[in-house]
Amino acid sequence: MTIDSPKTIVLIHGLWMTPSSWDTWAERYRAAGHTVVVPGWPGIDDRTVADIRRDPSALKGIGIKQIVDNYERIIRALPGFAEGQKPIIMGHSFGGLMTQMLADRGLGSAYVGVAPGQPAGITTLPFSTLRTGFPILSKPWAKGDASPFSKGHFHYTFANDLDRDASDALWEQSAVNSYNRVFFEGVAGAFNEKGGVSHVDYARADRAPLLLIAGGIDHVVPPAIVNAIAAKYTGPAVVSKKEYAGRTHRLVSQDGWEEIADYALTWAVSHSK
Repeated sequence: MTIDSPKTIVLIHGLWMTPSSWDTWAERYRAAGHTVVVPGWPGIDDRTVADIRRDPSALKGIGIKQIVDNYERIIRALPGFAEGQKPIIMGHSFGGLMTQMLADRGLGSAYVGVAPGQPAGITTLPFSTLRTGFPILSKPWAKGDASPFSKGHFHYTFANDLDRDASDALWEQSAVNSYNRVFFEGVAGAFNEKGGVSHVDYARADRAPLLLIAGGIDHVVPPAIVNAIAAKYTGPAVVSKKEYAGRTHRLVSQDGWEEIADYALTWAVSHSK
């Protein structure tokens, strides 16, 4: 991949993951000369997977707004931001929802949501999506907890293209506890567009361009959700959509991730405002 000028790229990970889930794209973009910033959610920060599993208490009670506010602080502190040099912002899964919320705050030059969570007011919730959230949503008394992520559930949610042994090995490497409050807030927002914590202005005219990427066999954010998100946005601001057949929720690391990473960056650079 060649570049005309280096960019600053902020990558936002999703639920059950750490910044290491972006190692593939981050290393590729850095090798091409870009500056890549991959902060962890509050409570994850730069901790290891093993450390978070051993003590997940710092994840308890943290919600969507707290996480997005933290990313805003990080972005505003980036070199050049105060002079108008806004980064490209990319997010995966719930990180894709947060990317849309940061877009609503006008913090980036272009945005990419990879298998993005839906903002408030989008009620499309296929069975596979509900199944991925069942271990959390079935325990409303644990809304403020940080539940562990079982190997079996990881296989259905992230690794449905792999056999169980390969999935379990990937779980050992990358999976951490849930921020239960984030999941509950995300689902509640589907039915509360104006008052949901994940509210965005779908008609905002001055929003920088947004790309939404779907995986054809994604159980968490299947194409139906990505299509519903794209359809919800109105107004003159650019919103594009791209679907990859045979790709799971693990779009950022599944075999063939390079094609998606290159497309996302090429699109973002060409559409940056």
